[in-house]
Amino acid sequence: MVTGNWCSEARALIEKKTSPLVAAERLRHLPSKHPVALTATIYAFDIELADVDRGVYETLALRVARHPSETEDYLLTRVLAYCLEYAEGIGFSSGLSDPDEPTLAVRDLTGVVRVWVEIGAPDAARIHKASKAAPRVVVYTHKDPEKLITQWRGERIHRAGQLELYSMDRRLLAELVARLERRMTLALSVTSGQKGRGMQACLPSGSSCRIGSPSHQAQRRFGSWRIFSQSAWIGSRGLTRLRMALDPHAT
Repeated sequence: MVTGNWCSEARALIEKKTSPLVAAERLRHLPSKHPVALTATIYAFDIELADVDRGVYETLALRVARHPSETEDYLLTRVLAYCLEYAEGIGFSSGLSDPDEPTLAVRDLTGVVRVWVEIGAPDAARIHKASKAAPRVVVYTHKDPEKLITQWRGERIHRAGQLELYSMDRRLLAELVARLERRMTLALSVTSGQKGRGMQACLPSGSSCRIGSPSHQAQRRFGSWRIFSQSAWIGSRGLTRLRMALDPHAT
């Protein structure tokens, strides 16, 4: 078995996208009992997505590999970010085997990254690199966004004023974590309101209820789903704080 300290350190290194050589050197000096090879667990997500503002209505079948050191919050934030950024050319990276690639990316037909998406708490150096490599950079965090902003403040970040930071609603993540299974069916409705861009998540249920959505198509699709977390807003507040906290003139 691998000790808790080893797993905690490995999770931190993954979220910071530390290079494999550096990570291996750090983990080598940590105590462990009978180390074993760590293999990924595959999760299957069947998602009905209705992004009303963007006019995106898709049925998604995702197979997502979860590394043993990856937390449930991180995994679900990755999946939700995929839905929120869904567009032609979107895809996950290869994970630990490809640390220089974005966690999630939208590429054009030539393979060029148009949208670079990071999850968790990437360091300033990685964000600086991403901003030079892609015209749009987005961070979805399941951690305290204020601490992340403090970590970045004063660091060199290319086009910092255009960087987008979104903090996932912790109540929504807690609800999803409590219901997480290896195969999960989920419905997501994304709309905008006074608080910014928001998201409602539903699980299948025998009861009859509807998501409040201006789209008849979305109402028809989600007509038999049970809402368990309403108006779990993400976005505008974290984005505003980010732009105020970082120097937009940094290069």
